[in-house]
Amino acid sequence: MPPAAPDESPLEISTTETARALEDDSAVVVDVREDDERQAGYIGGTRHIAVGDLAARAESLPRERPVIFYCLSGARSAMAAQAFRAAGYDARSMAGGIAGWDAEGRPLSPEGGQVAGH
Repeated sequence: MPPAAPDESPLEISTTETARALEDDSAVVVDVREDDERQAGYIGGTRHIAVGDLAARAESLPRERPVIFYCLSGARSAMAAQAFRAAGYDARSMAGGIAGWDAEGRPLSPEGGQVAGH
């Protein structure tokens, strides 16, 4: 059986799978939170495009690589992933958001970074 088409695969991806994608550079990981949330703390190695700017900056994201979006809890990133899938991207949303990442004891940047609004 052939692998599932991107739009048939699960929308959510785990924090473990996201960490692996960052480690092996197999996907672009995008923080869709607002600027002040990003400044408080973020996942190292990720890009930042606030959810309100995604439509205008969509072409800055590669279509040939998977894109994983994250936000605080997963709601905004799920909407972003759905929209990008509809536009033909291999897009996912990190389940649990950065709050879940932090709750698992995973590192935040910069040193001493924290989850805003958490």
